[in-house]
Amino acid sequence: MSSIHGFAGAAAAAGESMVGVGARSTATIRSQRSFFLVGSKRIALNGVEMPLCKFGSLKSSHRMGPPQACNFTSVDLPLLSMSEVTERLAAFHASGARNQEYTAMYSSIVGGVTTNPAAMVIPMDDHMVHRGHGIFDTAAIMDGHLYELDQHLDRFLRSASMAKIHPPFDLSTMRSILIQTVSMSKCTLGSLRYWLSAGPGDFQLTPAGGMNSAFYAVVIQLHSFPSPSGCKVVTSTIPMKPLQFSIMKSTNYLPNALSKMEAEEKGAYVSIWLDEEGFIAEGPNMNVAFVTKQKELMMPSFDKILSGCTAKRVLAVADTLVADGRLTGVRVGNVTVEEGKEAEEMMLIGSGVIVKPVLQWDDKFIGDGKEGPIAQALYNLIVEDMKSGPSTVRVPVSY
Repeated sequence: MSSIHGFAGAAAAAGESMVGVGARSTATIRSQRSFFLVGSKRIALNGVEMPLCKFGSLKSSHRMGPPQACNFTSVDLPLLSMSEVTERLAAFHASGARNQEYTAMYSSIVGGVTTNPAAMVIPMDDHMVHRGHGIFDTAAIMDGHLYELDQHLDRFLRSASMAKIHPPFDLSTMRSILIQTVSMSKCTLGSLRYWLSAGPGDFQLTPAGGMNSAFYAVVIQLHSFPSPSGCKVVTSTIPMKPLQFSIMKSTNYLPNALSKMEAEEKGAYVSIWLDEEGFIAEGPNMNVAFVTKQKELMMPSFDKILSGCTAKRVLAVADTLVADGRLTGVRVGNVTVEEGKEAEEMMLIGSGVIVKPVLQWDDKFIGDGKEGPIAQALYNLIVEDMKSGPSTVRVPVSY
């Protein structure tokens, strides 16, 4: 999601002479307004002509380069009314610039839910936006049920305490807001993400002066479920966050984003972090697990990394595989890189991937370099748990 600044900046790009989405370039646009153009798609917008590049910025011969090479074009900024801002936010949404489908948003700022994606904005002076002072969590939506909502909410409140953010509502009220937001979204397969911010009010460093915290939630529609296809990972060179921030699910995900970008640049899916002692830690937004040659499932302990709700559920359902002999046991503790790379199976675990096999780590193939049976079995058990598990992990939504 974007802040209102991001939306307004994108929408304002539809004006006569405004910097494009992402501010990658500057350009002067014809004053005769005609349409909003993204790629080959044109969106009518009060006659504004928008020659956008594939990144959403304005086409211009003056590309941003090193500071000494910058060459800016003079622009004349329009002063927009509220109705014009609203119109341009709608045009931004209609342009197809978004990569996900948002079906509902709750905001404590407005005190209600909207199903209009163009209205899903937050104030630019929210401290979560300009200081990263916020926390978040998520819950999967499967067959009209929220999976592990209460487990995620418990972690959410622990993160809030560590971030020194006092929620505007008690746990019961927040829980009710989240369930009602999903209900209004009509989404039965997707993801619920929610944030607790230090709140809007100024651009200071701390939320002083009686500033109130803010609570937001967004429902993201999915049309298919993650598949357990194999992937490659690399060892991250981006330093992982210090302990205090590694165990907190804050909105400060720049190290996480850079870690994954590093992997993608190397043709891999994600990078794997090692802790300060050299033990395996986690991926940028998922836990890791291994199956040894002795058929033992092992996972790094959660004392230095985020306590993954899906990972903990995997440990619980793995007892089924121990009972039928496919696993000899389950161990949580320090895992060395050598142990990890010599394992028969390696997998990524998280609400976004569920259980995803790793076939190669750096230049070393894991096992025979193919998806393993334990990763597939754990994937199947979690999906089954999401569809028909106990009431402790499935919260029904009344639509």
